[in-house]
Amino acid sequence: MQKIKIGSHVKMAGKEMFLGSVKEAESYGANVLMLYTGAPQNTVRKEIAALNVEAGWEYAKEAGIEEIVVHAPYIINLGNTVKPETFELAVTFLEKEIQRTAAMRSRILILHPGAHVGAGEEAGIAQIIKGLNLVLDKNEDDVYIALETMAGKGSELGRSFEEIKMIYDGVHKRDRLRVCFDTCHVHDAGYHLVEDYEGVLQQFEETIGISQIAAIHINDSMNPCGAHKDRHANIGKGHIGFDILRQIVHDDRFAQVPKILETPWICEEGSSEKTIPPYKEEIAALLEA
Repeated sequence: MQKIKIGSHVKMAGKEMFLGSVKEAESYGANVLMLYTGAPQNTVRKEIAALNVEAGWEYAKEAGIEEIVVHAPYIINLGNTVKPETFELAVTFLEKEIQRTAAMRSRILILHPGAHVGAGEEAGIAQIIKGLNLVLDKNEDDVYIALETMAGKGSELGRSFEEIKMIYDGVHKRDRLRVCFDTCHVHDAGYHLVEDYEGVLQQFEETIGISQIAAIHINDSMNPCGAHKDRHANIGKGHIGFDILRQIVHDDRFAQVPKILETPWICEEGSSEKTIPPYKEEIAALLEA
């Protein structure tokens, strides 16, 4: 039986940086992890030399962590045709994030495809394709861009498997693309994972191909199917429920795919502040046979 690859989003901060990220993941019983190379809301980044990469990987080997996933910051919007400066920032910063991902010895950079901000789906998808071609045509790093399936809130693109396929079809180096399958987003986008798990996967297989899934975000959803809200819930506490999420984690088709929890932190009893990470307990529950 193959070891299930499972972990969570972890921080990278303080003096230890990546070493601290690995220690945090180990404390949750994880064997993979996901991180941002800096704050997801801005472009402030430390030099690679300050990230403590070597020490982090030395510790990771001892801890049984062999793979990490990087998530690109939210500020990258390749779909924006309305503000040229936003698109230019997205292209420039995505180029740097690919380089940082490679320097951290990760092969997967998860990217929200982008939002059309009122210009319409066709214009937004064309702009995403343009941006990915600008970046990938001149980049030789051994890193995949994993387009995340989106919930469809606002003008988000990538809300359907067909939209992601359209992006694939326009990118010159489509072999550098992969998909991050987010359970909450797929559910919120209107795919009936609970009632028709195999049907949804078959639809994905026919549209893009299950082999293209390079990472899975394991999240429950606060909202009913098709709500287009993108509000993550803790495992078993939402509208998807424990059974389907556990089924995905144990699905042999995803044996080599990192599964990453992004569930909300929880409150101490009597407090309204979310200060406790739920990952150790959620990972243990999902791994139970």
